[in-house]
Amino acid sequence: AQKRNSAFSGTSRGGCHLKFVNFEAHENHISHETQGLSQRHLVVRRGKPFKVTLLFGGYAWNPHTEALSLQVWLGDMSEWMPLKLSANHPSPHTWSARVTPGDVHLQSITVHICSPVLSSVGLYRLLLHIETFQGRRTYALGSFVLLFNPWLEGDPVYMPLDVQREEYIKSDYGLVYMGSHQNISRRPWLYGQYEPGVLEACLQLLQVSPQHLSDKRKDYILRADPVYLSRVICAMVNCNDDLGILLGRWQDSYEDGVSPTEWGGSADILRRWASSNCSPVRYGQCWVFASVLCTVMRVLGIPSRVVTVFNAAHDSDGNLSIEEYYSSTGEKLNLTKDSVWNFHVWVECWMRRSDLTEEFDGWQVVDPTPQEKSAGVFRCGPCPVAAIQRHCLRVPHDTAFIYASVDADIIRLIVHNGRVVGRTVDTECVGQLIYTKRINSDAPENLTQAYKGKRSEDNPVDLHKNSPLNYLSCAKSFPAPMAPSLEVSLDLDKVPSLGDSITMCVTLTNQSGGPRILQEHVDAQLKEYNSNPQQSFWRAHKEVHVQPGQVLQLHHTIPSAQYETVLAGEDIVNIAVVVQDTRTKERFLATQEFSLGAPQITIRIEGGDSIQLRKECTAQVSFSNPFTHVLKGALLTVEGSGLLQGKREARKLLLQPGEEIGEEVSIRATSPGTKLLMATFSHSNTSRIVSRIFHKVSVTE
Repeated sequence: AQKRNSAFSGTSRGGCHLKFVNFEAHENHISHETQGLSQRHLVVRRGKPFKVTLLFGGYAWNPHTEALSLQVWLGDMSEWMPLKLSANHPSPHTWSARVTPGDVHLQSITVHICSPVLSSVGLYRLLLHIETFQGRRTYALGSFVLLFNPWLEGDPVYMPLDVQREEYIKSDYGLVYMGSHQNISRRPWLYGQYEPGVLEACLQLLQVSPQHLSDKRKDYILRADPVYLSRVICAMVNCNDDLGILLGRWQDSYEDGVSPTEWGGSADILRRWASSNCSPVRYGQCWVFASVLCTVMRVLGIPSRVVTVFNAAHDSDGNLSIEEYYSSTGEKLNLTKDSVWNFHVWVECWMRRSDLTEEFDGWQVVDPTPQEKSAGVFRCGPCPVAAIQRHCLRVPHDTAFIYASVDADIIRLIVHNGRVVGRTVDTECVGQLIYTKRINSDAPENLTQAYKGKRSEDNPVDLHKNSPLNYLSCAKSFPAPMAPSLEVSLDLDKVPSLGDSITMCVTLTNQSGGPRILQEHVDAQLKEYNSNPQQSFWRAHKEVHVQPGQVLQLHHTIPSAQYETVLAGEDIVNIAVVVQDTRTKERFLATQEFSLGAPQITIRIEGGDSIQLRKECTAQVSFSNPFTHVLKGALLTVEGSGLLQGKREARKLLLQPGEEIGEEVSIRATSPGTKLLMATFSHSNTSRIVSRIFHKVSVTE
């Protein structure tokens, strides 16, 4: 391990020699807001002085006969800093080493080293040169890590408010919003900046990027720019093109790795990757990719937050619209590469865009989930949120793709015998809700208006008329369709939880002047959050007579017995109704997608959710059977890294309706910070996990 302080042996005739160097880690880490990031290295932020104390043996240092210089190395690039006796503030543009008169003692001096505000981030080596008329003596003092500095106004990642920096740099705890816009669930995530080995894994990530391996010097120089670095790291979080961290998988088995739903934090993922010679960790999905990227960014000093878009469009052909296909009986079909994800998770990073005009400064979307290639590589962004709101689709990077994610139109097509027999355009569904965790709160902050603006701005004025950067491109808009003669809507009576009946109402409004005979088809399918539906598990069909001007409500119920072998907690259901006029053959479509609420596992910790380090506490974990039937082979599991060794299990052969299964576990925290207890419930009636909970535990010293 790298030592922060170093001792040197040997003597020197006729002059001073270095005996010991103290990197003043404790004081520097407090001053630079880097406490806890590393036990191995001094970690400092660019543009702010840090202290190093040099202790000399033999003679005292004589500044008239012995010139001291410091030298920093990043790769094969170096900067010299002649030591100056000065009380003046250093220049923000050059490396400097200065000693004030009060820092000079008989056998030691304290040197204040300052890097330029636009220095490259990375692991630096520090050397001391002592020059006399007899020659030069050189000492390798050790190394230090230099990070971005959001506390410093001249840094492009500068963030003005302390509460923002606390949340988006220093906090190691976050929330990821998931599910559907009608039934939002959330799960905690531990970013783990302060876990051992995490900073070192982030530095290793920079050293094995394709950019660094192909041209080290160029990469080191460009690392000063957060736009460049975020683009590099975004590609490295997935492993599609490089030695990246995570391998994605959205279907089939996860038996040769970890299911994406089982991860609760970034530290384990980063340490597995670093300790396996950069082999990809199996497996990730969007919220795992995004949360790991957020960790790396926060470690390096770029303010970041995880953002969820509900109903996010994946526009593979770039036409700013998504086509969805339905059969004439309401079954959703897999006929297109386009899709609408019920939720998609990406990262916003805060930075000044020196490559653009100032209105594009601030939050930038960076999306590491491998969906489409950007300049030949699976990455996305950084893209200014302001460019999305203003519909400036040519702004780099990947703005048109991200704009479509939050504002594309959905064209729903009904097909019969290979022909399109019905068409609706939905301009409201995509990007219906955009959430992130609120500062100092577990409540969500609604970001929808920051992305969406107003739909009336679909043909905006050219905001860049006088700018050499003419990035504006109008969003696609459709002419208003003629009002249909039959209006069809589909509404849930309530968003159901697992074990409830799914009850819905189809409303038919006959706006024609004559009576109609209609055929109603309703279809319910299981759906993955990121793709088209799978098998249908319920269908209904009936003939309906409706009078001129009549509003008719048709109620449908799917009992839990008809879906429980197919659906598990937080699964997503697609329900569609197709209504056909038997005389005109016109067809009308309405749809709903929703996530099924999971039955709750309860965790109660003796004395509350804040516990003391190394003090044993008891946690009660329980689950009650919400179903109206017996569950066979009930299994409740509890685990928690840093709280519990291994996994605890409670089993019951038969769990009666309303009966409880529980486990009492002793927990003992081995390190301070935020921890998670995870519990799952499953039973032998289904191969799926029925319910999962992550419970936050705060550990104090």
